[in-house]
Amino acid sequence: MSRVQLALNVGDLDASIEFYTKLFNTPPAKVRENYANFAIAEPPLKLVLIAGQGEPGSLNHVGVEVSTTDEVVAATQRMQAEGAACEVQESTTCCFAVQDKVWVSGPEIAWEIYTVLADAPVMHPVEDECCVTPSATEPVAVGAKASPRCC
Repeated sequence: MSRVQLALNVGDLDASIEFYTKLFNTPPAKVRENYANFAIAEPPLKLVLIAGQGEPGSLNHVGVEVSTTDEVVAATQRMQAEGAACEVQESTTCCFAVQDKVWVSGPEIAWEIYTVLADAPVMHPVEDECCVTPSATEPVAVGAKASPRCC
């Protein structure tokens, strides 16, 4: 199972949760301080709401959630073969989850392709920035550790 992820910056998390619950007829899958996400079956969408970061109503980042680390590795290999800059992150903590992921640099915005490995008690480790797309332009080898950025 794959689904597109859309992460939005919001000004009022409670009002946003209420609205998106009604819009997609689905309650949030996870709610934490300044954070909520929805695993929407139809249309297949992972909607992430982040309060306290960025301009409310703006796009935080985009991505694709996949089922396994093997799918992340396959996407990394495919995109590197196409010449895209990729930043691989393994077992990184972000958005209250432990994830394996790759950031693929696009012409306007980087896309995150990730799988969730486990739940986590924090948004991200204190010393790390979360939900910040990488700025690197050089590809990172599959399996190489990169600086933590996440969501």
